[in-house]
Amino acid sequence: MAEGTFRQLTHFGTPQQHPLISKIDSCGTGAYHAGDLSDSRTIAVLKKNGITDYRHPARKVTIEDFQEYDYILGMDDENVDDLRDLMKRAAKKGKLSGDEVDRVHLYGVFGGEDCTEEIGDPYYGGGKGFDTAYEQVTVFGKALLEHIELVAAKGLGNSVP
Repeated sequence: MAEGTFRQLTHFGTPQQHPLISKIDSCGTGAYHAGDLSDSRTIAVLKKNGITDYRHPARKVTIEDFQEYDYILGMDDENVDDLRDLMKRAAKKGKLSGDEVDRVHLYGVFGGEDCTEEIGDPYYGGGKGFDTAYEQVTVFGKALLEHIELVAAKGLGNSVP
């Protein structure tokens, strides 16, 4: 859902694509649903909000993701911890430098309440959880885009000021 929403916010893949955004992807910290398409409730909420072309098979995060993407965003603290643990293990094996830690953030730091707001996993709940998650990823996505623009203007790299 976060990927589909951010693609819409940045007009990704269209002639109006935001010039600072070259890649967007999503993945999980576990391989529970690898290869599966998005939950039907996710698709329903996206369609309800005008996102009708989102199709993305689930995949598990890889070490290469830490090298390829400037921002690695966890939806909750457990995701962030899992991502940082994976990165540290890869650094110990010499597969990463360890500097990639600056790329991992809780998505809620971008526009969330007190910069610590988590996005609860709506998968096991009812439909309202998907609506709430959509509202959160929309707010956070807009704030992330503003952050990226600010960072580019100030030449700050990918740090969170």
